[in-house]
Amino acid sequence: MTYECVAGLAFEILLACPSGLAPCQLQVDFGSSYDRQPHPDGELERSIEKTWRERLQDNPALFNGLKFRYGGYKLLSSEQSGGNDVCLCLGLTDYKTFVGTNLSPKWKSFLKDSQDDIERCKHTSSPLGNGAIVETDDNSILVLKRSDHVGEFPGHLVFPGGHSEPQEIGILGHHELINNVELSVKIVDEMYSGIVREIVEETGVPATFLSKPLLLGVSRRVLNARPTAFFFVKCALSSPDILQFYKHAEHKFESTQLLSISKEDLTIAAGKMPGCHQGGAALFDLMEKRVITPV
Repeated sequence: MTYECVAGLAFEILLACPSGLAPCQLQVDFGSSYDRQPHPDGELERSIEKTWRERLQDNPALFNGLKFRYGGYKLLSSEQSGGNDVCLCLGLTDYKTFVGTNLSPKWKSFLKDSQDDIERCKHTSSPLGNGAIVETDDNSILVLKRSDHVGEFPGHLVFPGGHSEPQEIGILGHHELINNVELSVKIVDEMYSGIVREIVEETGVPATFLSKPLLLGVSRRVLNARPTAFFFVKCALSSPDILQFYKHAEHKFESTQLLSISKEDLTIAAGKMPGCHQGGAALFDLMEKRVITPV
């Protein structure tokens, strides 16, 4: 397991796990201490609501749902974890705050001038997205071309994905939550089942053809500081068979095309992706090469 921060024009690698983490190797520390902190500039803070209302006028179908907020991670010793390797620190945020901070034209103003990564982003929503590197039975990688009607990066190439949903496991806030150990297990399960759900909805491939996901790490695009967790999943179907399932995908409206890209051509395709998904391709490359950097 390795971690590093790679500065680049499009993305940063916040956490890299080239061997892939199974659910038993991941813990979650969930609490309000990892929630976004309001910006001291009152006018900038009030712009969140204004930006949201403007976006609603353009697209009344937008829904303000809860999301898990990325608040960093901890490396765990074997004594601390009993075998687990990483603890993700997660708070709560929502889509409205994401639109009003990370996706705002003023997004840079929400960033604090700090060398500490978490301190720098403490005023941004920073919802933790998810993405899947799906390898087919004929050794290709699945990539979607986004619809022109989606909220982020219309027309771009992306890996299947979206967000884990707090509501799926009954989290509506920080009050009256169950004990931390049980909650950690539930959130980890939602992260791994959630990415399978996204693959099924966006590609149409039944879950029975998908392997158990492995967490490859977390990347963040430099543009508007958007973090995403990426998983590796094997699909026991060939590319032609998958394309047949795609015709009936539940969320096919979010994309216009499903592409099957050879591993050799993935770097070229990644150049047409948002920065966080370029980071996903880089995490997959680390997995393929099994690059291990000493901590």
